[in-house]
Amino acid sequence: MRYWVFIVSLGLFQFALGTELTFELPDSAKECFHEEIKKNTSCTLEYQVVTGGNYDVDVALEDPKGNILYKQVKMQFDSHTFVSQDHGIYKVCFSNEFSTFSHKLVYMDFQVGEEQPLPGIGEHATVLTQMESSAQEIHKSLNTILDYQTHHRLREAQGRKRAEELNERVLWWSIMETLAVITIAFGQVFVLKNFFTEKKPYTQFK
Repeated sequence: MRYWVFIVSLGLFQFALGTELTFELPDSAKECFHEEIKKNTSCTLEYQVVTGGNYDVDVALEDPKGNILYKQVKMQFDSHTFVSQDHGIYKVCFSNEFSTFSHKLVYMDFQVGEEQPLPGIGEHATVLTQMESSAQEIHKSLNTILDYQTHHRLREAQGRKRAEELNERVLWWSIMETLAVITIAFGQVFVLKNFFTEKKPYTQFK
């Protein structure tokens, strides 16, 4: 069963087909995603473990014939670009089977094909006008900004999770210290009370 946290965007709404999402990967679990890709298509797989454990995961990419195109063990993040040699269903799997108690939050961006030009610009037989060139540059800049925003959100989520874990550890440590101080205080009071308490003399009955 797949536990979707949130979907950033789907290929149906992009110029370039593909999938971009963030999902939970439970402990001792494996999640696979399938994408139909045509032959001689440039593809890019990018992923990053946002939270969980040592921030690592096993990754494997297979072609329609079952050949391993890419495989990494206990990686935190990476990017892989390849050109499809066959038409069919390609599969990318993320495995957390080596972890028995910590689940992971994984970000994946699987882009298929090159981004298409803006409508009306790709069919140009003449030189682009200044306005069209400016629109194209703005479009490229916006795509770059979106990529930066995505990576900054991932870093922010990772930093927030680490801060929450650190805060929880500090809280429990403070509670333990408080209990220890209270226990020592009661112990000292009890010992001092015994020092100043007059003991009754021992009388032996015959």
